Amino acid sequence: MVSRSLPPPTASRIEALSDFLNWAGKLWPLLTILDEAPTRIARIFSADVASIYVLEGDGTTLVMRGNVGFPASALGRVRLAVGEGLTGDAVARLQPIATVAAENQRKFRSFEALAEARFPVFLAVPLLARGAPLGALVVQRRSVPFAPADVELLFSLGALVASGIQRAELLDARREERANRRPENARAAGGGTRKVILPGQPIVEGVALGAVAAPRRPSQRTVPPGAPDPLAAARALARAFEHATKDIDALRERSKELSLGEEARFLDDYAQILQDARFRERALSLVSKGKGIGPALGEVAGLAARTAHGFLQDAFSERRAKAIEDLCDALVMLARTDKRAELPSKAVLVADALTVFDLLVSARSSPVGVALSDVAEDPMSATLLALLGVPAIGNIGGLFRWATEGDVCLVDATHGLLVLNPSKSEIARLRAKRRAKALD
Repeated sequence: MVSRSLPPPTASRIEALSDFLNWAGKLWPLLTILDEAPTRIARIFSADVASIYVLEGDGTTLVMRGNVGFPASALGRVRLAVGEGLTGDAVARLQPIATVAAENQRKFRSFEALAEARFPVFLAVPLLARGAPLGALVVQRRSVPFAPADVELLFSLGALVASGIQRAELLDARREERANRRPENARAAGGGTRKVILPGQPIVEGVALGAVAAPRRPSQRTVPPGAPDPLAAARALARAFEHATKDIDALRERSKELSLGEEARFLDDYAQILQDARFRERALSLVSKGKGIGPALGEVAGLAARTAHGFLQDAFSERRAKAIEDLCDALVMLARTDKRAELPSKAVLVADALTVFDLLVSARSSPVGVALSDVAEDPMSATLLALLGVPAIGNIGGLFRWATEGDVCLVDATHGLLVLNPSKSEIARLRAKRRAKALD
């Protein structure tokens, strides 16, 4: 490759720089900065790739949250330790790093999904705020080395990006302070008006907006006061069996459409249990005798567990016992007659990992997104997420500390961010994007 510097600034470059400076001088939500800054910076540097890495967790992990040039699936998934790779090295040293042959450098870290060998000309600068690192800004090209003036310019633009991120956080804090002074903002449900952004890992891409909903397992094992008569309870349980059977069959059909094959074979176990006459008759018999739906199904699930952990002790029995427990808990919830206890419509499901129980209980509410504290490495959870097919984020630290039922929740599974109680402007921006997409 012939080494040469860029020619003097062109009119288009000056225009792109002026546009960026005007844009950076305004207050923007964090998601807007992550979305738009890479595109604007790529224009200035005639770069094929521009990326924003944010320092997260305990301050030792860099996560790609903004990008143009790489697949969208890279956001939230490309992670580097401070000091790892050329980008991590720039943050560790608090100095720019430039090279014309990135893959030949000792510190180079390759990500197969990115195919970075296509963009060997590399420049990374740390994002600094009062001398402390917030992340990194990276630009890459196929050819034409970055000139010393480019390094200085990117460092300066990085300072504006870092300032924008800090101002976005300050704006959120002020908005919270103002909102908390207004008594009308007190809510009977939910965590209040505080905006919180929780980083995670994208699982199913997309963006969704809804109220936080956490499906809870039934804990009641006694017949509650004022419980329906045994015959009414038996009818309610029979309807619950019908709902569960219909929903499991729908999931099985969906798995065929997606050609999941062996990955979704566990759904056949659930279908067989629901079709097992002995299972159904045992549960209905106990309820008809006044046992109560919760206690009756608790007894059925307990018997299956004792069998699995007793004299049989094989993998099949353990798997079947877990499936029976899921179904029994779901049937208890589906048999409820109090509609006020149902999940809100078009909600965001919040859980440790997604289970068959969660899908059965939430089926009638048509969830729009999922937020998980686990990384969804469990094959069943991953398959259920694919079947549900809504935007999903996993590996969210502090999820249950901050997310409260009733909170408005924005699942940004493009960047891998969960926004609790987003601002009105963020909601309006999302809806505008949806309208524009619908018109395309």
